[in-house]
Amino acid sequence: MSPRLSSIGASPVADREQPVSSRGIALLLAALAAVGPFSIDAYLPSFPDIAASLGASQLEVQQTLSIYLLSFAVMTLWHGAIADRFGRRRVILAALALFGLASAGCSLASSIEQLWFWRCMQGITAGAGIVISRAIVRDLYDGADAQRLMSKITMMFALAPAIAPVIGGWLQTLFGWRMVFAFLVLMTAVLAFACWKLLPETLPPHKRQSLRPGYLGRTYWQVLTSPAFLFACAALSLNFAGFFIYVLSAPVFLMTHLGLPETAFLWLFGPAMGGLLCGSWLSGRLAGKISLSVTIARGYALMITAAAVNVGLNLALPPSLPWSVLPIFMYTTGMALAMPCLTILALDPFPAQRGLAASCQTFFQSGFNSLAAALIAPALWASTLSLALGMGGLMLLGGLAALAHQKLRLLPG
Repeated sequence: MSPRLSSIGASPVADREQPVSSRGIALLLAALAAVGPFSIDAYLPSFPDIAASLGASQLEVQQTLSIYLLSFAVMTLWHGAIADRFGRRRVILAALALFGLASAGCSLASSIEQLWFWRCMQGITAGAGIVISRAIVRDLYDGADAQRLMSKITMMFALAPAIAPVIGGWLQTLFGWRMVFAFLVLMTAVLAFACWKLLPETLPPHKRQSLRPGYLGRTYWQVLTSPAFLFACAALSLNFAGFFIYVLSAPVFLMTHLGLPETAFLWLFGPAMGGLLCGSWLSGRLAGKISLSVTIARGYALMITAAAVNVGLNLALPPSLPWSVLPIFMYTTGMALAMPCLTILALDPFPAQRGLAASCQTFFQSGFNSLAAALIAPALWASTLSLALGMGGLMLLGGLAALAHQKLRLLPG
C-alpha cells in the first residue's frame, strides 16, 4: 500500500472520517467514468427507430453521436480545472444533476434538431465523471497502487459498454427509443444518490487551484506543450480509436455486414469488454512486478497480433461469426493492459494540477473520438476489411507515439 494512503478512510488526503474501501471507491469511480460511454452505446440499436420517428436521415441521426462527442471533448478541458478549484465531490454532483436533466430532454425531443441540442447538453456534462475519477485516483495513490486502482476501475468500467447496447436493444424492442433516454434519467438519479452518500472529497481546500485566467492560461500552456504528455495522450487516443471505430460502426457492422438483429449487439460488445476486463486484470496483477514500460510493450504485442489476425481473417473469409469479432477480444485485452500505465505516465508530470491535466488528456481522446465518429468510421464501415485495416493503422500510429514517449522518458534530465 502506498505510504500516502494506508486506507481511504484514514487518509489525510481525503480528510474524511467515514471509511470507504478501495473496492467501494473503485466501483463508484468506475460507475462515474462509465456514464459517458453508456450514453453512447445504449441508444445505438435505436438509430433506425429515431430516424423514422423524427423524420430524419441516418446521417442526421449519426450526427447526434458526433455532436455529443464534440461537446464532450470541448467541455472536458474545463471539468478538471473546475474540480481543482471547487473540489471533486461538488462538481461531480452538479454534473450528474445536469446530465439527468439533459437525458430527460432527449427523451422528450420532438425533432432531430431538439435531439441534437439535448445530446450536446449531455456531452457537456457526461465527461465530468471520467475526468474527475482519474484525478481522484491520483489524489489518493502513487505508483503501483495507482495502477492497481486504475485497473480495477477499468475492469468495472468495461461492463458498462458491454451491457449498454443490450439494455438499449431490449428497451428499444419493448418500448421504443424514448425509453432508452428515460432509463438514463433513472440511472443518473441512482448514481447521484450513491455519490451524495459515499463519495469522499479527496482534494482538501489548501490544495485547490485558482480559476484566474492568467493562471489557467499558463497552466494549460504548460500541459498542452509538454511533448511527453502529448505523446502519451496520442498513444491512448489512437489505441482506443482502433477499437472505437467498431463501436461507432456497430449498427452497420452487426446489422448490415453480419445480418444480426437489434438485440444482438452483445456479439460485438461482449468480446470487446471481455478483453477490457482481462487486460485490466492483468495490468493490476503486474503492477509493481514489472515496469510500466514493459507492461505497455506487452500490451502492444497483443494489439499488433490482434490487428494482423483481423486483417488476415477478413482477407481469407467472408464476414461471419465468430471470426469477425474474435480479434476484437485480443485487441481490447492489449489496449486495457497498456491503458492504466499510459494514463499514469500522462498525469505524473503535473502533481499539483492533476484535474486540469486529466481534463486535457480526456479532451484529446474524446476530441479524436468525435473525429472518428464524423469522418473515420463512416469512411471505413463500408466493409469489414476496411474496418480491420483501420484498426491496424490507428494502432500502429499509437505505437509510434508510445515509442516516442518512451524515448523522451529515457533522455537525461
